[in-house]
Amino acid sequence: MWFDKVKKPLVVIVGPTAVGKTEAAIVLAERLGGEIVSADSRLFYRGMDIGTAKPSAEDRLRVRHHLIDVANPDETWSLGIFQKEAQAAIADIHQRGKLPFLVGGTGQYVHAVVQEWSVPPVTPNSNLRAVLEAWAEETGKQGLYERLAMLDPVAASRIDYRNLRRTIRALEVIFTTGSRFSAQSQMKPSPYSVRSLGLTRPREDLYRRIDARIDLMLANGWVDEVRSLLAAGYSPDLPALSAIGYREIIASLEGKYSLEEAIIRIRRITRNFVRHQANWFKESDPGIRWFQAGITPMDEIVLKLTADQGWLDVNPHEDQ
Repeated sequence: MWFDKVKKPLVVIVGPTAVGKTEAAIVLAERLGGEIVSADSRLFYRGMDIGTAKPSAEDRLRVRHHLIDVANPDETWSLGIFQKEAQAAIADIHQRGKLPFLVGGTGQYVHAVVQEWSVPPVTPNSNLRAVLEAWAEETGKQGLYERLAMLDPVAASRIDYRNLRRTIRALEVIFTTGSRFSAQSQMKPSPYSVRSLGLTRPREDLYRRIDARIDLMLANGWVDEVRSLLAAGYSPDLPALSAIGYREIIASLEGKYSLEEAIIRIRRITRNFVRHQANWFKESDPGIRWFQAGITPMDEIVLKLTADQGWLDVNPHEDQ
C-alpha cells in the first residue's frame, strides 16, 4: 500500500459540482484499496439526501465513506469540527492500512485538512451576529459582503456574496480578533503526502449535467424531502437548509414564488456556484493534476497517482 516513510498518503479529488467526483472516487478507491472522506459540507446532514446528491446506499457498500450523515440539520458542523473529524477519519484509515481519499467541492474544507489550517478559535458571539444580521437587513447581503471585501478582499474572494452565514462568520472573526480572516488560515506544509487530482469538463457539458441532475432530484422526490424536513420541525432558517436548492424550494412552499421559478433560480445559482468553486481549485494550480472527466481512462489516472515518489515501495506497517 501507499505509505511514505515520513508522511502518510492522501489522495484529494476536487472539481466543480456535478463533474463526476463521486463516481471517480468510488472507482479509484475500489482499485487502490481506499476509503472516502467526504469534504462536502452538504453531506453532513441526515435527511438531506436527494438535494445533496448524497452517495447511495449501494455506493457506500462498494466503498466505505466517512463524514456522511453525521449530524441532524439543526446541528451546525463548523469548519473546526470538520477539520478535527476528518483528520481522525484519515488517521483511522491509515491505521487499518487503507488509502484515504478526501473528496469534495467545498474549497475551505479541503484546504483546512490538506494545509492544516489553524481554524480561528472564536466562540460564536450572538450579540455581534445579531448586529451583523441587522446590518445585512439594512444594506442587503451585497452591502455586507462589500464591507467584508474592504476589510479582507482575500476572504471575500472565497465567499459567495449570497452566503450570508459565511460572510457574517468572517466579519465576526475579524471584529473579535482584530485580524483578517484570511490571515488566520495561511498555507502550511501538508501533514500528508498528497496527490491532488482535479476533474473538469467543458462548461456547457457541465451545465447540461447540472440541469439533468436537478431534474433527476425533482423526479426522485426532492420537494417531498424538503416538506418532510419542515414537518419534522426543522426551521427553514437553519444554516443547513440554506444549501442551494433547499432554500429555493422552501421559498416556493411558503408561496414566495412558484416551483417553476424555484427551479430556474436553482439552475442559475448552481451555475454561479460552479464559477465560484473555480476560485478555490484553479486549473493553473501546479499542485493539482487535472483530468477530463468521462474521457481520461481510469488506468491513466491510477498510473499518474501511483508513479510518483515510490509510493508503492514502502511496507505499510513499518512506520506504525
